[in-house]
Amino acid sequence: MDTVDRADRPDGQLRRGWTTGACATAATKAALTALLTGAFPDPVTVRLPRGQTPSFALALEEAGDGFARAGIIKDAGDDPDVTHGATVIATVRLGPPGRGISFRAGEGVGTITRPGLPVAPGEPAINPVPRAMMREVVEALCAAHGRPADVEITLSVPGGERIAARTWNPRLGIVGGISILGTTGIVHPYSCSAWIHSIRSGIDVARANGIGHVIGATGSTSERAARRLHDLPDFAVLDMGDFAGGMLKYLRAHPVARLTVAGGFAKMAKLAQGALDLHSARSQVDHDWLARAATALGLNQTVSERIRHANSALEALEITRQTPVDLPLHIAERALATCKGVLRDAPVLVEVIVVGRDGDVLARAGEFGGTS
Repeated sequence: MDTVDRADRPDGQLRRGWTTGACATAATKAALTALLTGAFPDPVTVRLPRGQTPSFALALEEAGDGFARAGIIKDAGDDPDVTHGATVIATVRLGPPGRGISFRAGEGVGTITRPGLPVAPGEPAINPVPRAMMREVVEALCAAHGRPADVEITLSVPGGERIAARTWNPRLGIVGGISILGTTGIVHPYSCSAWIHSIRSGIDVARANGIGHVIGATGSTSERAARRLHDLPDFAVLDMGDFAGGMLKYLRAHPVARLTVAGGFAKMAKLAQGALDLHSARSQVDHDWLARAATALGLNQTVSERIRHANSALEALEITRQTPVDLPLHIAERALATCKGVLRDAPVLVEVIVVGRDGDVLARAGEFGGTS
């Protein structure tokens, strides 16, 4: 939920980083240690779910009457993560006997308002694995000091509400800030796992809220075109980006009744060719394939050769616009076939919309949207 395409992937060996969950765990350990002993460990070392033991330097240390606070600056390594450089702060207090460990959302950490996410509505947006990591730290420290683990943890991220506006959180019904995430504690650069996680969360939220139709769009232009055709709430619109395969495979196991896939001519051409990752670094429009398709649709060899040697998919499209052949419709129909092939026998009706750069619908093919 907290990753955007900040820049093209840099060359060379990429540096890994740490999740907000790992940072929150380190901050919690430092703050609770200070509350129990009077001294902040700096750096502070934590054990991640897969056994790694990174150390984190403290960016903030503060102690007062009945509380201690520590902050860690998140380092996402070379990953294009919008939370890179944010300060994750944990404030800990000893709670009443028998209360156990509790979590609160401070400044810049969101609160769940819709069902379908792994945390219940009304709870702070702190995912299960980070919660488990913090619980483990608290229980171990309290046991070492002969105290019951009755601790209140408040997490905050200054500026988190502004950061969250660049994530999926508002659409997913997470209000007030970012989510505290991470299943391994490690951010692997350009793994795209956060984006695919967001797609899955969007599907889960739609299903939990009784939404039987979702839109998967490659970008804002195609999203607007699809929403002109279908009046759906924000949280039914998935920012699919280049990850058509990730979306379709999750829908195969977690179906909704209807799916609209919307994208520009080039990306839908890749999907029509069978590509499931539509990023330019991982798939290309096959102009030989386009030329063969044009020939099969009735274009003469001269025009098909022009398509074969076109400099771009856009140029190929412009060539066909001077002919009676509807290449965008063929692309939509073949992309539809790719989608159905991935979904297999999942009970999902699909339509594909091919959108021009100006936002006009060039073609529409599907099992419920019709063909135009």
